[in-house]
Amino acid sequence: MQRVIFVAPYFMDATVRFVRAVAGLDNTRVALISVDPLTRLPPGIKARLAAHVQVADALDPAQIERAVRGAATRLDGQVDLLLGTLEQLQIPLAIVRDRLGIAGLGERSARNFRDKGQMKDVLLAAGLPCARHRAVTSEAAARAFVREVGLPVVVKPAAGAAAVATFRARDEASLAEALAATRPREGAPVVIEEFVVGDERSFETVSVDGEALWDSSTRYSPSPLTVIENPWIQWTVVLPREREEPALGSFRPTAQAALRALGMQTGISHMEWFQTPSGRSVISEVGARPPGAQIMTLNSYAHEVDFYALWARLVVHREFTAPTRKFAVGAAYFRGAGAGRVAAVHGLSAAQQAIGHLVVEARLPQRGQAKSSSYEGEGYAIVRHPETAVVEDALRRLISTVKVELR
Repeated sequence: MQRVIFVAPYFMDATVRFVRAVAGLDNTRVALISVDPLTRLPPGIKARLAAHVQVADALDPAQIERAVRGAATRLDGQVDLLLGTLEQLQIPLAIVRDRLGIAGLGERSARNFRDKGQMKDVLLAAGLPCARHRAVTSEAAARAFVREVGLPVVVKPAAGAAAVATFRARDEASLAEALAATRPREGAPVVIEEFVVGDERSFETVSVDGEALWDSSTRYSPSPLTVIENPWIQWTVVLPREREEPALGSFRPTAQAALRALGMQTGISHMEWFQTPSGRSVISEVGARPPGAQIMTLNSYAHEVDFYALWARLVVHREFTAPTRKFAVGAAYFRGAGAGRVAAVHGLSAAQQAIGHLVVEARLPQRGQAKSSSYEGEGYAIVRHPETAVVEDALRRLISTVKVELR
């Protein structure tokens, strides 16, 4: 019997999928720690929980530790695993694991993944390709780095996630704006790095005890940074049907070496990387947690298996059976320009007529819905077909046909 505590600050759709997967495992007792009250969780999941502890701040290690100690009394006084999928949770969870002697990623390795400057220091020390960078605590230090590498550069928080508060500085004016927004200072360093030109992709790896067992890679169009810079852009992510591609074959050893250097243990990791026009591969960032942007769902549809359930069995029971990819799958993200609420969604009928038969899942923007703070936008649609080219064409048609009007 495995005794598991899952920290899920808020019951967002993606988070609930992970909680449901862990709660549904056999030979497992699960306790939940959250900010949200238990009443917001679907009844089927609540019935499978051994305990629930509500906290004011689920990112505070002290509150997590107290909640874990309290929940442990309902788990026969023993906690085998402490889990959470949110990027911002990884260091707090690691701190509590170290304090209480719980197996899993410890604070030292968690900081390798979470601190973008430290991450790149580790990668460069291991001889792995990543952008030149520097963690700076003043505007003067940032400008000194720019004098060394030139413009453009990327300015980002040391512990950022999902490209939030990330800026591309093309000239002196945009550099000044980026530094004013991020405010590098002692205790709050900012990472500044050279801008890498290339096709950006993800690389997900299944690992057990640091050994890579399986991987997949998606393509972003355009890059997440471009999406953040242009709130009106509707974007796509594609998981090709082709399991092997020349670019992946050459990048795989690099990705696996990066995970070993950073200290990955057991789970699904999420890496972002560039393939430059010259064919060179460059690592951008790595997360020791499952991917966002519906990539877990894309893998579920591509392989006709529940990847959330696979993840749960992997991290709790250390079991993984590599699935067979049967389809190409992609997601189109619908985003409104400007501010306000969704007033109308145009082009749905035309899109339905043209490619509705390819859509396997959709969450369409609803009238009156507030503009999302996430780069995933106000809604999405997922399409599937045995041929990658058909999926890519369908996604292009979706983002050019469906338009979200905000007022």
